[in-house]
Amino acid sequence: MTLADAPATADTLAPTAGSPAGILERPTGAPFVFAHPSEREFARILDFYRIAWEYEPRSFVLRARDDQILEMFSPDFYLSDLDLYVELTTLRQRLVTKKNRKLRRLRELYPGVKITLLYKRDYQELLAKYGYGSAELDPPDAETLRGEAEHILFTRGQITRAVRRLGAAVTRDYAGRAPILVGILKGVTFFLADLMRTIRLPVAVDFMAISQFKGDGGAVRILKDLDLDIQGRDVILVEDIVDTGMTLRYLLAHLAGRGPSSLAVCTLLDKRARRLVDVPIRYTGFELRDEFVVGYGLDHRQRYRNLPFLAKLRPELYRPDARP
Repeated sequence: MTLADAPATADTLAPTAGSPAGILERPTGAPFVFAHPSEREFARILDFYRIAWEYEPRSFVLRARDDQILEMFSPDFYLSDLDLYVELTTLRQRLVTKKNRKLRRLRELYPGVKITLLYKRDYQELLAKYGYGSAELDPPDAETLRGEAEHILFTRGQITRAVRRLGAAVTRDYAGRAPILVGILKGVTFFLADLMRTIRLPVAVDFMAISQFKGDGGAVRILKDLDLDIQGRDVILVEDIVDTGMTLRYLLAHLAGRGPSSLAVCTLLDKRARRLVDVPIRYTGFELRDEFVVGYGLDHRQRYRNLPFLAKLRPELYRPDARP
């Protein structure tokens, strides 16, 4: 925060205070340095939740005499999506009282400007205005996650809406039939369980488990095969994520050999950027760039599966050539 203070005197307001001319823009591209560690931390939180911000983009003249500015106020952050200025503060009463006085003065002079004084404990209330609930605001291992993940990619609400959309499509396409949902362990468990509850048809479920030999050209080995007989049945292979398509192609060929009446694929995430072979995908939740995501069943070294949302992991955690 940048402040130019002067002792209170019997001065008169110059035309700049309270007028458009009293709003001073920071020069475009001008460098900035956070004045306090709490500001840097707040910016990191905003980045994690993919909230656009500007740091001290404008200063508001509060008192002036003739052509001399006696006092001005530069709110710490501007959040364009909410058209809201945010001033951070601590619990020190002296600072709170001083900032409250300046905020009152700013509101009097510039009634169209929205500004709020924010304590650290109020972060969650602000983020809730962007649609983030308690699941996103207080995830398991929150501090470690915010250090290892760049940002939330899909919120719990977005995932829920996508799953409902897919369930409605399956219900419509398989009306009058009873499909078998086949999940590939382990990452699909969250998605498959939620998807089943949105399908308004009698469904059966079965699971397969596979492994890949890294030293054998990525050959697939089935660790657990189906328990159900799928001959003559409608089968939907449910995947958490499809990337190269190699494993999926193998699984489809394996299942087709069992003689199902029909065979379709439903995936939560489709990473087309890594596709090596064409595979038929009938239902897709989200298209994904070449990104490593965790949460909602997907893990990184067995961590983060239990997150209720999907977050993008920092490349340096899984790519040796990546730099922070």
